[in-house]
Amino acid sequence: MKIFVRFFPLLLVFCILGCSSVDTPAHILHSPAKFTTIEFALDEHGVPVYTVFFKGDTIIRPSQMQFEFKDQPAMRGNMKVVDGSIERVEDNWEMPWGEKRYVENIYNEMVLDLMERQSPRRSFSIHFRAYDDGVAFRYQFNDQRLVDSVIILEERTDFNLKGDHTVWWIPGDWDIYEHLYSTTLFSEIDATTKRDHPNLAATFIPYNAVNTPVTMKTENGLYLSFHEANLTDYAGMTLAVDTSGMAMHSLLVGSDRLGYKVKRALPFYTPWRTIQISKTAAGLIESDLIVNLNEPSKVDDISWFVPKKYMGIWWEMHLDISSWDLASGRHGATTDNAMNFIDFASANNITGLLVEGWNTGWERWIGFDDREGVFDFITPYPDYDLSRVVAYGKDKGVELIMHHETSAAPRTYDQQIDTAFALMQSLGIHSVKTGYVGKIIPKGEYHHGQWMVNHYRRVLDKGLQYNIAINAHEPIKATGLRRTYPNAISREGLRGQEFNAWASDGGNPPEHLPIVVFTRMLAGPIDFTPGVFDISLKQKPDNKVNTTIAHQLALYVVINSPIQMACDLVENYEGHPAFQFIRDVGVTWDDTRVLGGEVGDYVIIARQERETGAWFVGGITDEEERSVRVHFDFLPVSRSYNAVIYRDGDEAHYRDNPTDYTIENTVVDSQSERDFVMRPGGGFAISLNPVSK
Repeated sequence: MKIFVRFFPLLLVFCILGCSSVDTPAHILHSPAKFTTIEFALDEHGVPVYTVFFKGDTIIRPSQMQFEFKDQPAMRGNMKVVDGSIERVEDNWEMPWGEKRYVENIYNEMVLDLMERQSPRRSFSIHFRAYDDGVAFRYQFNDQRLVDSVIILEERTDFNLKGDHTVWWIPGDWDIYEHLYSTTLFSEIDATTKRDHPNLAATFIPYNAVNTPVTMKTENGLYLSFHEANLTDYAGMTLAVDTSGMAMHSLLVGSDRLGYKVKRALPFYTPWRTIQISKTAAGLIESDLIVNLNEPSKVDDISWFVPKKYMGIWWEMHLDISSWDLASGRHGATTDNAMNFIDFASANNITGLLVEGWNTGWERWIGFDDREGVFDFITPYPDYDLSRVVAYGKDKGVELIMHHETSAAPRTYDQQIDTAFALMQSLGIHSVKTGYVGKIIPKGEYHHGQWMVNHYRRVLDKGLQYNIAINAHEPIKATGLRRTYPNAISREGLRGQEFNAWASDGGNPPEHLPIVVFTRMLAGPIDFTPGVFDISLKQKPDNKVNTTIAHQLALYVVINSPIQMACDLVENYEGHPAFQFIRDVGVTWDDTRVLGGEVGDYVIIARQERETGAWFVGGITDEEERSVRVHFDFLPVSRSYNAVIYRDGDEAHYRDNPTDYTIENTVVDSQSERDFVMRPGGGFAISLNPVSK
């Protein structure tokens, strides 16, 4: 159902409210329940200024909106409002896969048309949307006389904060998001201290800026998250930090090769600039604001992609058991190895297999400046029979997930993508994990700039053409495009599980994922690769996973993704009672409820599996032991459920005793309550199946 209600031309609002003073906020937009409010004005210099309120309290102080161009004067002021309108939209749409089936999209929108008072009298529009759980706005650049395109040197959208908030942030790196989050006051942010990182193949942090989503908590206990939505043919946005002025402003990722940030033909829209607002941390996760700001799906049928759990020839490389390349003498991607994984997956309700290192070229994929043409994406190593593996998997109900590591040479991938995807289509392979490890070739381009944003989009378009879903690693950030491109199934875009196996800084601390779910996961699904049972990593005595086994199980519910990897070795799963939860847990959901949480401390999430009606609950904590109470009131009334509980044992500890866990069986209903103790770095996981009537 989609309802549009146009209220009235905004010019009537001007007359009602009065507009004789340019510094009086005359253009006001409320959300449907009047939780959020946006006020717009032109200051005494004709510069656009916006202010944001939540339930009457100022969230964003008056903040300017400006642009700098190449070969044109900057748009810094001297503007006037020439027209405008307000409308209410009520829209319901269905997710083909995801954290819920049905999404409500209800907001009020105000569009303001502005023009310069003097020559060259350029015009543009600002679209504001007010949701009850946040606000968003974007710019519309219109056709101009004698000009068919613009080159943007910088967008200057300011976000002037009300106070010195607590912030969970990663640096505004132009190349990679694989940093640990810092927790500081806003006044203490210094991203320049993160420039030297021995474990990152590509990193560039030119300014004291943060990447988005960046989440904050005010002194009054309000939660804010700043991000962008519908990033299309534009540079990714970082947020430059002014610690003394308690302010941020947009700082676009540039191109040293081309010398600008964005080049666009007129007319066009920028991405949405978004601010999610919630009285609770849980409310940030439950918000649909980011995905709602994207266009409806480009395709009617996505049935060829089936959400799945998968295993893979991957973790063993990070453990140094095998290698991606053949020349090492320890090649992992062999026919026999793949068939062994298929046998185990087929017997355990796992329907996907990722094989990395299958194609020639891995001997030269990293450490070389000239990486163009290293991979051809169709030629297997001689010890890997691609067709045989695919056929064997089909007989066993296990579909191959292809792997395309581009070595950050996207021009090579662009040249060969049709051939590579046609091969996949001929074999009945419907998903691919893409990778972009290293500095981008050509030199001077960055992973998060406009040139690469457009490359990632071309891959999605090609995927729709060949019925292939994309799981992108070393990607551009997620901005809700999974609504428009339902083949954008997941992506990395964070510091993943592999850092536990080889990072020299001790791996991911226990607080990592209790931060990630309130920051990175707000942007979209994550391919984190959970499920490590050999926590101590016996092959890597200097490394370990800083969680308990119960924590690893809970991640299948806590982390949102329609593909979830059981990443450990077959030998570590065989005969292990806790593996039953991985067999049972779903991957796509009818409903999601966040039962509690605090950023960086803990989170508890319940999800209802599509088709089966089963519920699953996952809870994780940081390095602190934590006692929590779970109310099962999310269950249907008058229906009992068999609960299988996987929880930390009494002596569990992520550092000293990570494999101590207990399995319990009980019956619960919507009136039930249960206390759980999550040991340091621990958690719990619950499967809930309806009792047969």
